[in-house]
Amino acid sequence: MIYFIGAGSGDPELITIKAQKILQKADAVLFTGSLVPREVLSWCRSDAIIKDSQGMKYPEIFEFLEKYKDKIVARVHTGDPSIYSTIAKQIAFLKEKNIEYKVIAGVTACFGASASLGIEYTIPAVSQTLIISRIEGRTPNPEKLENILACKNSSLVFYLSITLLKKLKKKALEMGYSPNTPCWVVEKATWEDEAIYRGTILDIEEKVSHIKGIALILFGDFLYQKEGEESHLYVKPLVKEIEK
Repeated sequence: MIYFIGAGSGDPELITIKAQKILQKADAVLFTGSLVPREVLSWCRSDAIIKDSQGMKYPEIFEFLEKYKDKIVARVHTGDPSIYSTIAKQIAFLKEKNIEYKVIAGVTACFGASASLGIEYTIPAVSQTLIISRIEGRTPNPEKLENILACKNSSLVFYLSITLLKKLKKKALEMGYSPNTPCWVVEKATWEDEAIYRGTILDIEEKVSHIKGIALILFGDFLYQKEGEESHLYVKPLVKEIEK
């Protein structure tokens, strides 16, 4: 059985108990070394076959999965396997070969970041929609940036885009966003060396120009964390006097 495991956003304790149990009994482990904390591997058996997939191409990954298909295999991805993990292509290969697999959810970086920041993505009368995307660079994005930014009442989180802040700034200002619109960056969310940078779309770029690695961009008025109106769930309804 092949298990696709979400290792969490960086803090090794954010891995699920279910994923931890798989690692404890896995015969073979293939992990994304550039992103998965090594501490996660501390739960593996001492005799487990452990290999870093960094630098491996699809044929090599497929070869590893097929080679150990009759054993318990943990394919460990960072965050949650459903976000920017390429498991779709791996699963297509397993289906073609009739190899059994299961996916175990993990904590993706945008939720790790919101926990570190102490914020909510869904603010009444401000935003009830969370959009996770990336800014188009060398890797194309079928959804144009202007279409994403047109959703001005949404909470926007951009992965894999820290070097493209200039493009975000230019397009946001062209589309009428205020220069004071909050734009925050969380570098290596939930890792021990996590760093948080708060600014606006006008000035955030200069604050984070040194970052070249793992970072999230959070953008929008939701970052003010001020409700446009009170939640009806927790507000005591007004009792109107009925005229007789």
